[in-house]
Amino acid sequence: MAQRDYVSRGRTPQNKKKNSNKGKAPPPQTNKKKVWVRLVGVVVAILLLIYFLFSIKDNVDETADAPMTPLPQLTEEEELPELPEEEWEYIKTLPGYEVEVEVAEQKKSDKLYLLQCGSFRTRSQADEMKAKIAFQGLEAQVRASTGTNGEWFRVIMGPLQTKRDAERARHSLRKVNITTCMILYWNL
Repeated sequence: MAQRDYVSRGRTPQNKKKNSNKGKAPPPQTNKKKVWVRLVGVVVAILLLIYFLFSIKDNVDETADAPMTPLPQLTEEEELPELPEEEWEYIKTLPGYEVEVEVAEQKKSDKLYLLQCGSFRTRSQADEMKAKIAFQGLEAQVRASTGTNGEWFRVIMGPLQTKRDAERARHSLRKVNITTCMILYWNL
């Protein structure tokens, strides 16, 4: 397919004499006839607007500025009856009102919990996670564990007494985008 020159498309060829004035702005090429037509059009539009405004000036509805007629006055026979005074009962009873709720006592679990937030191949990554946890005011430990696939460094928190404590710690870590924490039983 033949290549086309789209950049110079639509331009008029320039004479070499015009290119000899490099650095200077070319003289403005305005069509005087178009300028005069536009100027006359603007003047005609302004005159039509002024004519329109003067023609609607005298067509104002006079009743709009007239004073309002007063409403008919009610006589004593037609007046509304007085509202009876309401007596609120809750104002007197609320201060002495107490709600008793029966709460089942939570069973103490003999199991301890831990929160594992990561397992890394290098100790430096584990220490970095431990530092992020420390900035939240929680204490974490780095424990090395050896398995069939090499040495891993686990970042754990615990032992925690209740699962609620573990959930609370996990929720506070989610605020700083640590979402990889798992709650496990303490078996170390």
